[in-house]
Amino acid sequence: MEHYNYSLGDLLAIMAALRDPENGCPWDLKQDFASIVPHTLEEAYEVADTIERGDIAELPGELGDLLFQVVFYSRLGEEQSLFSFGDVVQAISHKLVRRHPHVFGNAELDSEEQIKANWEQTKAEERRTRDATATSALDDIPRNLPALSRANKIQKRCSAVGFDWRELPPVVDKIHEELDEVMAELNRPEQDPERVADELGDLLFACVNLVRHLKLDPETVLRRANDKFERRYRGVEQALQADGKDSRDCSLDELDGYWRQVKAGE
Repeated sequence: MEHYNYSLGDLLAIMAALRDPENGCPWDLKQDFASIVPHTLEEAYEVADTIERGDIAELPGELGDLLFQVVFYSRLGEEQSLFSFGDVVQAISHKLVRRHPHVFGNAELDSEEQIKANWEQTKAEERRTRDATATSALDDIPRNLPALSRANKIQKRCSAVGFDWRELPPVVDKIHEELDEVMAELNRPEQDPERVADELGDLLFACVNLVRHLKLDPETVLRRANDKFERRYRGVEQALQADGKDSRDCSLDELDGYWRQVKAGE
C-alpha cells in the first residue's frame, strides 16, 4: 500500500467510515460509551508500559491507539448530537488556558508551590461551577481509579488545603503505628477478618502517603516492584531448572538461597 501522510481530519473521517450504518465495521457499530471504557483503560496502560520500557519507537503507535479512543467517544457524541471532537478540543484548550494564568495571563506564580496552589484553587472553582453543592476538596475524584492512584489523589487534594504533614518523620511514624495495629489484630485470640482488612487498608494508605511525600507515584513504584520480583523469580525458575529441581520439593532455605543467588547476580 502506498504511504500516505494522514492528518487529524483523515482520522476523523476514518472513524466516521467505521461507524457508517451501511458499510461500517460490525464491531465498531456495536460499541457505545460504556463498552469502550475497558479498551480506553487498556490503551492508557499500554502507553505507560511503553514509556517505562523505554521503547520510544513504539510510542507513536500506542499514543495513536489512545487518541483513537478519544476520537471514538467524540464520534459517538456527534451521532447522538451531544458533542463533537471540536467540543473536546475547545474544552481542553479553554481549561489549560484558564489553569495557567502565569503563562496565558498576567498572574505571577514564581514557585512550584504557588503553581500547584493556583491549580487546585482553579479546579475547586470549576467543581463549584458544575455543582453548587460541591464543597469538599475531595469532590469528583473518580471512584473507579486504581486504589493506589485514588489514595494518592485524595492525599494530594488534602495537602493542597493544608491537611498534611510538612515533614517526613511523622509520615514514617504513621506507617509503624499502622503496622503495630495490624499485628495487634493478628495477635487477638479470635481474629476478625473485617478488622484485619481495615487495619491493612490503613497501612497501605500510610505507605502511599510516604511515596507521595517522596514525590514519587505509587502506581509506578509498585509496577517497578512487580517487574523486579518477576525478573528475579524467573531467574530462580531458570536456576532450579538448571539443577533439575522442582520448587515444590525444595525447602524454604533452599529457595531463599536461589533467590539470594539471583539477586546477587544483578
